[in-house]
Amino acid sequence: MKITSFYLAGDSTMADYPEERAPMQGWGNKLPLFLPGGSKVVNEAVCGRSSQSFIEEGRLDRILQAIREGDYLLIQFGHNDAKDDPERHTSPWSSYRECLLRYIDGARGKGAQPILITPLSRRHFDADNLLLATHGDYPRAMEALAVRENVPIIDLTSRSAAVYKEMGERQSRQWFTQFAPGEHPNYPEGIEDNTHLNEQGAEAVAELVADGLRRIGVRTLGGSFTEVSAEFREAVEKV
Repeated sequence: MKITSFYLAGDSTMADYPEERAPMQGWGNKLPLFLPGGSKVVNEAVCGRSSQSFIEEGRLDRILQAIREGDYLLIQFGHNDAKDDPERHTSPWSSYRECLLRYIDGARGKGAQPILITPLSRRHFDADNLLLATHGDYPRAMEALAVRENVPIIDLTSRSAAVYKEMGERQSRQWFTQFAPGEHPNYPEGIEDNTHLNEQGAEAVAELVADGLRRIGVRTLGGSFTEVSAEFREAVEKV
């Protein structure tokens, strides 16, 4: 029986972490918990990478050398694309989409299925305990590209934000790497990170992604493709 492989291309919110940074963890590390037997996860996500720098470092090429027909390429970038760094910065409606298209075309060229994933929402609540959107136009630009290229997409930005809002400011802290000084040996000076997940959060977000995979019709998980609304498709065509 052929093993179906899920290759992951992304940033620190998806990446694996060493023991010395525990309990910080990316959701890609926990994805195998929610996939059926006969599946394999190859997590190539790396901290600090954007859609551009990941390519320029040869990481996409390495994936494309290994990926096979019937495999999947899960693509999640956006956190670092917005940074003011020429080696990583991309513009949402131009270079970001151009970079993402290289992942899409590369996977399809190998007979694999690309799947776009909008960036994990940051946990940023304001003084009124309202969650703030911090990714600008990147999620919207990815959605527009998904429609134009007929690529399945998981809107992790909206899905994760909805869960944070439901949990509230205090309870949602349980998913992130946050310790008071002296509370954890790996973070003796303390840490209050609202971007990077802990083990619990990574597992919960991996489950969100696995549910998204089922919803868009990944055959090993069941489900059917979710059609975008006619209103959204019309709006995209005007961009």
